[in-house]
Amino acid sequence: MIQKIILIVSFVLSFNCYSQYRFEGYLSETVNGTDIYLSIIEDYRKLSRPYLEQIIKKAEIDSSGYFKFEGDNLSLENRIYRIHVDECSQNSFDSSHFLGQCQNTQSILFIANNSDTIVFPTSFDNEVLCELTSTNIKSDAFLQIDALKEEMAFEFYEFPSEASRKLNSKKWFKILQDFGENLNEPLAELYIFDFLSDKRNETYSHYLKDLSKNEYYSDLGARLEAIYPNTNFTELYLTDVSSDRSMALQGNAPNSPWPWILGTLLFFSLACNAYLIRRHRSLKKNRKNEALGKLTAQEQKIADEILKDKTNKEIAADLFVSLSTVKTHINNLYKKLNVSSRDEIKQLLG
Repeated sequence: MIQKIILIVSFVLSFNCYSQYRFEGYLSETVNGTDIYLSIIEDYRKLSRPYLEQIIKKAEIDSSGYFKFEGDNLSLENRIYRIHVDECSQNSFDSSHFLGQCQNTQSILFIANNSDTIVFPTSFDNEVLCELTSTNIKSDAFLQIDALKEEMAFEFYEFPSEASRKLNSKKWFKILQDFGENLNEPLAELYIFDFLSDKRNETYSHYLKDLSKNEYYSDLGARLEAIYPNTNFTELYLTDVSSDRSMALQGNAPNSPWPWILGTLLFFSLACNAYLIRRHRSLKKNRKNEALGKLTAQEQKIADEILKDKTNKEIAADLFVSLSTVKTHINNLYKKLNVSSRDEIKQLLG
């Protein structure tokens, strides 16, 4: 709680800073004392994982889990950045860690410029680099897109037949493309474009058909040239679209089975992730219900008050009982739930 207050205060104070960025947050205790990296991504085809050549800064996570990047050397225009950390011993680091291939890598993509302040809080269950609060309204665009991709994954998993898969591929192609355009940030549209135009995805066939008849791609190119002229990602996009359009118009799209094979693997990967997410939520709900079943009605009321961050005095006043009675109930809660603090109660019942 104190950590969150400190972050909020520093976030508010940052509005007084001029042309200086500050990216900060708290991570879980498992990464204390390790390094965390800030990268800039100029090639939108390299958004899937960290690359060594993208890293521009390194910081150390202190004993409280706090990290900070700050300075005045970033672009004044929006760019795509990544923060990533590996929950491994520094002694075990090799090239796979810097390339984000370690299974313990935590990473987040965001949009920012040189005057932005962004806070990355530790979310529920100590999940890290999953949320952000920013002075830039465009910063969380990639998080919004990823949330939409999760909805897509759940829908694919719920109806896994081939007929449903084809219909959903076409539907979600349109949904993602429209969503990106409505975000009014070409950098976010590049993130979606990279996904939809990937030869490994089933959306690739829809992309080639759409490319030959939809003016969206020309419009996106014009917006990129207007907002981000003379940048690598703008030139790259224009080159890719021109090449793909020529291929689509000539009917020379490759007939290799690999796009379908890789697309199928991607689908099953998304389906497995969706299943694991559902299973985790179900187990968490079951643990909560089991814990509540051990409590009396009065103890449940006390627990509800604790979840609202009420003090013992406030709980006593709300429930019209004595302070000693509240303390007795809380001690009973600790014993029945096998916890030793209010924070553990919040984690279990929250």
